[in-house]
Amino acid sequence: MLAVSGIAELNLRVCRADDIPAITAIYGHAVLQGRASFELVPPDEREMEARREALASASFPFVVAEIGDELVGYAYASAYRPRPAYGRTVENSVYVKERLQGGGIGRTLMKRLITEAEARGFRQMVAVIGDSANRASIKLHESLSFSLVGTLRSVGWKHGRWLDSVLMQRSLGAGDTRPR
Repeated sequence: MLAVSGIAELNLRVCRADDIPAITAIYGHAVLQGRASFELVPPDEREMEARREALASASFPFVVAEIGDELVGYAYASAYRPRPAYGRTVENSVYVKERLQGGGIGRTLMKRLITEAEARGFRQMVAVIGDSANRASIKLHESLSFSLVGTLRSVGWKHGRWLDSVLMQRSLGAGDTRPR
């Protein structure tokens, strides 16, 4: 258990199949109300379970945060791109229940995700942040040693406006200092 910004007990653990309803609700809200995801229609539980299974079968880390019996956030790493040369590079995703955002849960999840990705031998982590106005996500990633590598201007249309994608990156483990 961890103490996070006034939260007495935050438990981090590996994602399980029975977490999918809560994850689907958190992500569904982000899809419908936010700009972090460029999905327009929230996926249902069956689709979210399929995504979880695909990550688990490929040995990508997927962690959740709980306060008591309530799942309050999650983070996972996935393939950055499908071609073999990208095999040691992952893309991260992190989502926290809206009412608890800004309290350190996302940072705690990301720190664990980075540790898990390094333990699996990944060498680079990329963040593809929806909306250059998403200062909270950009600051979160900066605080975890991600560097800005570029902004793709007006690549998504959502909520009646054009949105940017901000690309950030950090090395994991030995990074590019030695071969595989």
